[in-house]
Amino acid sequence: MGERAEISTAQEAADHELVLAFGRLQGAASRLEYILGRAIEEECGISHLMYEVLLILGRAGGPGLSMRAIAQEQVLTTGGATRLIDRMEAAGLVERTDDPADRRGRQVRLTPLGEETAVRASRVHVENIKRYFLEPLPADHRERFAEDLRLLSHAARDVLPRLR
Repeated sequence: MGERAEISTAQEAADHELVLAFGRLQGAASRLEYILGRAIEEECGISHLMYEVLLILGRAGGPGLSMRAIAQEQVLTTGGATRLIDRMEAAGLVERTDDPADRRGRQVRLTPLGEETAVRASRVHVENIKRYFLEPLPADHRERFAEDLRLLSHAARDVLPRLR
């Protein structure tokens, strides 16, 4: 995207091609999250963050995950994850169970309602991803774009410090 530019004014900073590109990425992500999250909320009665936790737990399967693992996956504090899981447990989507590997620990796993909600919300989500995320892109760019996003996501994840 060009040579390293000298930035000496706020105008040059605001107009820098990399600053603009990253701003577009943030803007697109924010708008898409709003559009897709709102659809999940309206059609399934859960927030987008709750949906993400359902997916994390669905991926984990079996006995579930610790609160700390959920917090790290979602880049939340453990307190924020606890409050979110409390709400999800009250809604019947998840349950806490004893951790078989740690007598003092607790695991979080999907309930049957959580499983059903994850499936229903995913059906809605996939249709909206096709409509709002893929359809605006040229067909021959879609696969590469998805792969590039995966690479960016993993690179950023690997740089993040582990939350305590």
